[in-house]
Amino acid sequence: MNRLSYTLLPLTALGFSSCTSQKTEIKHPNIIFMMTDDHTTQAMSCYGGRLIQTPNMDRIANEGIRLDNCYAVNALSGPSRACILTGKFSHINGFTDNASTFDGSQQTFPKLLQAAGYQTSIVGKWHLITEPQGFDYWCILSGQHEQGDYYNPNFIENGKHVVEQGYVTDIVTDKAIKYLEHRDKSKPFCMMYHQKAPHRNWMPAPRHLGMFNSTTFPEPSTLFDTYEGRGRAAKEQDMSIEHTLTNDWDLKLLTREEMLEDTTNRLYQVYKRMPTTVQNTWDSVYAQRISEYHNGNLKGNALISWKYQQYMRDYLATVVAVDENIGRLLNYLEKTGELDNTIIVYTSDQGFFLGEHGWFDKRFMYEECQRMPMIVRYPKAIKAGSTSNAIAMNIDFAPTFLDFAGVEIPDDIQGESLKSILTNEGNAPADWRKAAYYHYYEYPAEHSVKRHYGIRTADFKLIHFYNDVDEWEMYDMQNDPHELNNLYGKPEYTLKQAELMLLLKEVQEQYEDNDPEEGIAELFKGDRRFMENR
Repeated sequence: MNRLSYTLLPLTALGFSSCTSQKTEIKHPNIIFMMTDDHTTQAMSCYGGRLIQTPNMDRIANEGIRLDNCYAVNALSGPSRACILTGKFSHINGFTDNASTFDGSQQTFPKLLQAAGYQTSIVGKWHLITEPQGFDYWCILSGQHEQGDYYNPNFIENGKHVVEQGYVTDIVTDKAIKYLEHRDKSKPFCMMYHQKAPHRNWMPAPRHLGMFNSTTFPEPSTLFDTYEGRGRAAKEQDMSIEHTLTNDWDLKLLTREEMLEDTTNRLYQVYKRMPTTVQNTWDSVYAQRISEYHNGNLKGNALISWKYQQYMRDYLATVVAVDENIGRLLNYLEKTGELDNTIIVYTSDQGFFLGEHGWFDKRFMYEECQRMPMIVRYPKAIKAGSTSNAIAMNIDFAPTFLDFAGVEIPDDIQGESLKSILTNEGNAPADWRKAAYYHYYEYPAEHSVKRHYGIRTADFKLIHFYNDVDEWEMYDMQNDPHELNNLYGKPEYTLKQAELMLLLKEVQEQYEDNDPEEGIAELFKGDRRFMENR
């Protein structure tokens, strides 16, 4: 596929009318890149999710385009962000897992836009350890291993440490709007608006505490998956609702008195940040849950179902605040006349398991977390109500932003611009890619998801788990969308398997992951700082 590139036009460039020779200024689009942490398409009504209504996200999709096959290339927070910034895979940008440190000196799309005259900013979650580079303004969450806190969060604002009062999702939006109000309005802007929510441990805003206490959410059909016919990776993970969700941090089954008995408890460390009035509301709301747990005598599948409901009630309540704040930002842009001049992108750093296969978290190449949301609104170039089945990856975001801005796309960027797809009602060029490539590295580590790589085509998925195992999985995604029936090694699929193996090799050569099971051993020697909540 040919690299799409454009000659950079100065932002003050002047054009001449052939009739009047009158000078007119070329208008470059603004960009707001909205990203949440661990949000998944199952929890978005514009993707057909049955769990919750997301009207402001739906507005972006309905007035723009929804991509149905957008995939993370490494479904983990820090690595995904590094891939997005650089347009390159983890083995190239150097940030393979959450124990890595991002090399901020390398090329990123904000640096390229800044050099072209854009005013660049990031507000919210960064999670790349080193300080941001290439931004005129940056204000990132700190504390809790770079995650930030839900209540009275810590920020680093252009190098200065500050503590803000309130709920994190609201504060990130406050800061974004304040910056936009005082920006240099002679320049186009690119803002990375990155929320913490709905990351673990899913603490709702004060106004949403208990909002789903009376709601019973539908259970996924694979909630009680036994992993029959699959390998060790699915069986040996540590991310199950049954065993891994903690009673204190995740399920919040501690009374105030119990937290005060052990003030080193992680839940108490966030609880003490709340105003007294919010603590009182918290205690009242979670008293019902604590009572149910101690008096219910639940066991087996009944206990899993109960835990699933509590997980959904908290997770989805944090999504409600995200959607409300997206509405606030859209309304601000509309009020100031910039909405239709701004490319609005909403995504997450990857998908997330909401009980599918009995799991929470991400990391696996399975569909619920490899697949990520991507909706884009820009009425000047994108037809409202469009959808696309083209295979996209998060390394495509950087070249897409550059392409829309009229900035030349460097040859070393591995992603491809999605502009031709977004502006053509979702239709891909004839020579568009056949597969998305995936490579996950963080093992041994939290959640014990084994290292693996593979490809996702329109119809099939091929995965190789390696390191302490050597196991292959292959799924027919049209007939087995829940990935329950491993077809690898079955005689009737010999030809398809050979075809996918060849395509995998071609893709690895294309992306220069030529020895995928080697070359990273040094990263896993000696002491590792595998921190919780990464």
